[in-house]
Amino acid sequence: MNKVPPHSFHIPVLGIGYSIDTPVKVAHLGISSVISLLDDMLMEKLREFYSQKFDLPFQAITEKIDDFRAKRITAYLNLVDKIAKDKFEELKATYDQKSSEFHKYIDMLHDSSTLKQKFEQLRQDWDKLDVKQWIQENLTMGSIDVNIMTKVDKENFRNHVKLPIEYNDGHAALRGFVNSDLSSSVVLSAGMSPRLYNYLETFDEFYPDKDFTLKKKITLKVSDHRSALIQGKYLAKKGLWVSEYRIESGLNCGGHAFPTNGYLLGPVLEEINRLREDLVKQTFDLLRVALKAKNRPCPLDPLEIKITAQGGVGTAEEHQFLADHYQIDSVGWGTPFLLVPEVVNVDDTTLELLCNAKEDDLFLSDISPLGVPFNNLRGNTKDLEKEEYIKHHTPGNPCPKKYAALSTEYGEPGLCTASRKYQKLKIEELKNRGLSDEAFHHEVDKVVDKACICVGLGTSALLVNHLDTRVEKPGVSVCPGPNMAYFSEVMTLQEMVDHIYGKINVIKRKDRPNMFMKELTIYVDFLKTKLDETTRPWSEKQEEYFTTFRDNLGKGIQYYKELFSNVKMNLKDKKAKLIADLENFENQLKNLPVR
Repeated sequence: MNKVPPHSFHIPVLGIGYSIDTPVKVAHLGISSVISLLDDMLMEKLREFYSQKFDLPFQAITEKIDDFRAKRITAYLNLVDKIAKDKFEELKATYDQKSSEFHKYIDMLHDSSTLKQKFEQLRQDWDKLDVKQWIQENLTMGSIDVNIMTKVDKENFRNHVKLPIEYNDGHAALRGFVNSDLSSSVVLSAGMSPRLYNYLETFDEFYPDKDFTLKKKITLKVSDHRSALIQGKYLAKKGLWVSEYRIESGLNCGGHAFPTNGYLLGPVLEEINRLREDLVKQTFDLLRVALKAKNRPCPLDPLEIKITAQGGVGTAEEHQFLADHYQIDSVGWGTPFLLVPEVVNVDDTTLELLCNAKEDDLFLSDISPLGVPFNNLRGNTKDLEKEEYIKHHTPGNPCPKKYAALSTEYGEPGLCTASRKYQKLKIEELKNRGLSDEAFHHEVDKVVDKACICVGLGTSALLVNHLDTRVEKPGVSVCPGPNMAYFSEVMTLQEMVDHIYGKINVIKRKDRPNMFMKELTIYVDFLKTKLDETTRPWSEKQEEYFTTFRDNLGKGIQYYKELFSNVKMNLKDKKAKLIADLENFENQLKNLPVR
């Protein structure tokens, strides 16, 4: 029988290095979090660091060892798992000590949680109980999940010979997770990757065992019900069950942004909740057929499935509304945790920038070499470093890690578009195109705008832990969502959790918009920018895109008008203003020249 998770929130992956060791700090307290599996070099450094800190044996895994990337990832995850489990066992043993981690675990639970209520009831007869047995039966660790961006699956070479697909970065990361001791989920993000999904099929750990349990689980980060159904059915046909669909706002989020065609989070959650049973039925029917064909254990009833959501949530009221109205199993709180040094790796300079950030300091940029919009913070030290390179006529980065070296425009192995080598080649090519001075400088600006984020997003973890940064430049990239503008103070973990559950309010500003309204604002601005940037005359395809985008926003506005009018929300005196703001957006859309 599965125990009920202690918390109704989770900490999503935060960049590369920000949450890379977060489970060491929170898993024993029952809080689930996600580690990025991108940077095995960083993991190897942190494995050595934590081995020394906890007096554990360490043997380096060098690049000379076959399959070193997968082996580094396995070794690091095993270390994190061991430390978290050891801390959890110690926590359970300190139940009789005041101010112990055990009491911290209990204090952080929501007052209405079943576990906390049960504890308060039993406290009266504490002396008569078998306390150790009760703790063993009721307390659980937070899940130590991992993230793989499906787009980042670089091919690798040895002695100028391309290695088999299993050695691709994403494939090796998956193998590293599978071979680890973790019983948790791999969160697959950045869209569907058939070749990576096909690789999942080769591991027994993703199939139900004889007891119909899963050693390793699959979580898909998706934008809407259609995406969930397509990907869920694709995997089910292979006998693979998706245990969680993680819905994220397309634009009101941190990290890379994957804007939908105007589909807003509220209507998306409404649809996926309404069609949840159909999603389960369709995927389970396919799963049973596939498992029987493979002569594998086949459950009679669907396995557990969770629907979670994240993107812009910032108050206890919003958190609870998502849980109650859309039956969300867990709500992701990402960006605000960047102000909790106790939990994530944020260097002092970046932390100060984050605390002082206002709306204009948080913007959607084109700096990512993946070619995907990237949430950025004005004045971050990695961008300042990039500008220094440009100023000294040496644009681009040295590219020591090459995780984003995906462009084969100039042959193989691929190059990262943020690298010095790529940008030099590209600028030389532009010089030979016969462009006007204005057009040439415009194209060059687009080339040199790319930043080395695979180094920049990991450097803060090195700075915070006083590790060697000589190989990497010390510039730090950071990717908070727009929600950061409303959080302005460094917090403890206890304060952050108390804010999530409504015990305190850490937001000092009185003008923070409702999360749905903020997302709508961002989407309308995004559409306006796209319209301004697109040169006329438009193609039929472009016109169709803009029209569809506008119409979907219009449907979303209608949905919110009904929602705010009819559903019981803690809007106090804000309802009239919300409706007025929605009508204003409606008028703006009517006046947009989408044809």
